[in-house]
Amino acid sequence: MAEYVVLADAVALAEAADALAAGHGPVAVDVERASGFRYSQRAYLIQVFRRGAGVFLFDPPPIGDFTALQRAIGDVEWVLHAASQDLPSLRELDLVPPTIFDTELAARLLGHERVGLGAVVEDTLGITLAKAHSASDWSTRPLPQSWLEYAALDVEHLIDVRDALAAELDEQGKTAFAAEEFDAVLNRLPKPAREDPWRRLSGLHVVRGRKSLAVARSLWLAREEYAQQQDISPGRLVPDRSLVAAVLADPKSKQELAAMRDFTGRASRTQLDRWWSAIERGRAETNLPPERVSGGDTLPPPRAWSDRNPEADARLKAARPAVETAAQELGMPTENLLTPEMLRRVAWAPPAPLDAASVGDALLALGARPWQIAQTAQVIVDAFVHSVQPPSDAPETAS
Repeated sequence: MAEYVVLADAVALAEAADALAAGHGPVAVDVERASGFRYSQRAYLIQVFRRGAGVFLFDPPPIGDFTALQRAIGDVEWVLHAASQDLPSLRELDLVPPTIFDTELAARLLGHERVGLGAVVEDTLGITLAKAHSASDWSTRPLPQSWLEYAALDVEHLIDVRDALAAELDEQGKTAFAAEEFDAVLNRLPKPAREDPWRRLSGLHVVRGRKSLAVARSLWLAREEYAQQQDISPGRLVPDRSLVAAVLADPKSKQELAAMRDFTGRASRTQLDRWWSAIERGRAETNLPPERVSGGDTLPPPRAWSDRNPEADARLKAARPAVETAAQELGMPTENLLTPEMLRRVAWAPPAPLDAASVGDALLALGARPWQIAQTAQVIVDAFVHSVQPPSDAPETAS
């Protein structure tokens, strides 16, 4: 087994950057985080491979400034697998590719049944990768050699995979499709922050009453603040189920809270004063949260459409199988041809006049790419028109 070294200072980074700049072709890039262990989504290891240069493993926290690396590879294509997961962590370090090739997304467009990195490497190159450390705590230091080998292999074959998938895209006439998808991923804006993120608390649906919800909100905010301070995943401090159990139990004292068997987690007792103070703040709150929040522009679930908007229900039921058929003919998952949400929105409120151009404009406003519009707009129009036509065997109206 090769001995891998993690580069952790500016001098080592500069030397690696020089080597990568002297390499040739695109660069393979991957990021390891500590999701589920740390609060942040920061990178704890960055792997880079380029032909003619080799594999380099970088330790982001001690390096900090990656200007030299960006300068070395910032003008060539970056190859990533599931790029949308890694790009935010890279951008935190001012590492921004000019263009990307996403091997997972390419595999989806090509209709591969398995699109995980190991499966795509095996399907394209016949090489089996061990995926034993994908859920490990990458903030661990020092990182074991077995982990480093796993991390290096994530990028070592990625350029070969890219070339194989690019050839397959060309054979299927999907190169232009993929280019639009890659560009969309690279330039996608981050989702706006949720207005009430505390409502994501798992099990909150069993909490009744605005006063109890205020306590739940206060506990969630206290845990979030402490998790951010400690850079620890909130659920590792006190699980969601424990916060909800504390709200439901309505303890009368700090001692009662401490005695709760369901109030668990590594910080459930060491930070008992923090949790009790949060409960008291929630109970004293006068700005009580509503029990229900409006869905904004959220559409009702399709199962309710037949009662609330029968015409839209008919349109959706006609268009959905038509789009699925189009996806099958292209050899890709339906959601990669057009997301179900986009189709639902156009079905709920179709544009006027109902033609391919207006439907295309509506889809474009929803974020569809030009290639998707070209493949689906007329299909949707035809399905919508068919949905309002009477059956061919309906009796004729007497004159």
